[in-house]
Formats: sequence, C-alpha cells, structure tokens
Amino acid sequence: MFGSKRRRHKRLRETPLPAEAVAIVERNVPYLRDLSDEDRGELHGLIQIFLDEKWFSGCGGLDVDDEIRLTIAAQACVLLLRRNVEDVFPGLESILVYPHAYVVDAKKLGPGGIVIEGREVRLGESWDRGTLVLSWDDVLKGAADVHDGHNVVFHEFAHRLDQQSGGGDGAPNLGNRSRYIAWARVLGEEYEHLLEDIHAHRKTLIDAYGATNPAEFFAVITECYFEKPVQLRKRHPELYEQLCGFYQRDPAALKLGETERVS
Repeated sequence: MFGSKRRRHKRLRETPLPAEAVAIVERNVPYLRDLSDEDRGELHGLIQIFLDEKWFSGCGGLDVDDEIRLTIAAQACVLLLRRNVEDVFPGLESILVYPHAYVVDAKKLGPGGIVIEGREVRLGESWDRGTLVLSWDDVLKGAADVHDGHNVVFHEFAHRLDQQSGGGDGAPNLGNRSRYIAWARVLGEEYEHLLEDIHAHRKTLIDAYGATNPAEFFAVITECYFEKPVQLRKRHPELYEQLCGFYQRDPAALKLGETERVS
C-alpha cells in the first residue's frame, strides 16, 4: 500500500500541470510569480497530488470548478514547498467552499466559565475531523493582495499543519525534538508580548486575532511570514527565524535580493 502511494505520488509530481491550469494559478495567485523555476516545478507537483487526493464540495449554491480547486490548492501547497513532505496534508479529506463569508452557531467560554452562545460570521475554519471550510470570495481577496498580511488559505492550512501533530496548540511537527524547546520559548514570549501590546492599545504588526490562543497565533504569524516577511524579520527576528526553520524558506531575503539563510 505504502509503495503504491509513493509510486502514485512520484507519477503525479512528474506530470506537468496543463497550460490552462498554470494560467489560472498565475492569474489568481500573484504570490507565485516570484517563485524560482525549481520551486514552481515542485509546487505544480504538490498541486497535482492535492487535487488527486482531496474532495471539494460547494455550499450555499456554489458550483466548484477547476478555478476554485486550483486557486485553493496552489496557495495551500505554498506551505509545503521545500519541506520534503511525503504526504500532502494527511488527514485532510474534504474542502467545503461557500461563495461568501458564512454564519455559524458558536459557543464561547466567557468570564467566570460562563458559556456564551451566539452566531458568528466566518471566512474559514479547519475541523479536526478531516474537513476544512473556506469562503471563495475571501480566498480570492486574500490571494489578490500579497502584502496585506491576510490570506485565509495560508491561515486555515497552517491550522492543518498544527493539527497534524495531534495537538492543534500552535506547535506543528518540528521533526527534531530539540527544536520544540526554542519554538516554545520564542513563540510563547511573542504571544505574551502580543497580549501585552493589545492590552496597552499599542499598534502591532501581528494581527490581534493571533492573541485568541496559541493555535490562532501560529496561523496568524504564518500569514504575516509569507506576506510581510521583511517587516516580520525586522521587528520580530527570533520569531522569523523559527518560522524559517519550519517552512524552510527565507522570504525576506528573496524580497530584498539577498542570499537565503535557512536553518
């Protein structure tokens, strides 16, 4: 079984994306235009595997077509580039896509342990049960501006990477156990600093939503890392280095024309 999957993955990685598919990806995901030819080739292979293994379903009357599949898959697979992954988001089986932001019934734990019920508007969410949900309007909006630090696909698929480690607690699978010590120290300190800055009403580079909990912090800094890498490296150098080590990229160096340094 394992050998069969490896052979299928190898075949898919070596199968070129059709020209019309490449055109959709290049048009809808401008972030990819700065990739090297090597990275672009790897990305296309990852997209092929993603589309072969994941099931898409439209919600709220949306008909899912190749444009939707390709646009989501391309952004999701950016998070896997250079990481030498054997599987493409294992455990994720289906992606539900709404035409717009959608409303859900939600429960929150309030002060004193009181459970507060209400309705929330959401752009996306990642479930532990193998399903991820996205708003198509917000997928396009997040992809269109590569410098605003907001990308719902990067955000929700960062949650998937976090959930793969079994915790969904802001600590994805780092491979080497020794790396968890530095990761916990740096991200823990940065998380506390964000909470302090928000409490003091100080302007922050990292979106305030990251202060919700450690899992949201990881998802939010992933968005910032890919879309505002120069600012993140300047203002949060230790945090930036931890993300470079995990994602095996140095996007700030690429932006500035420097030689990449990846641990």
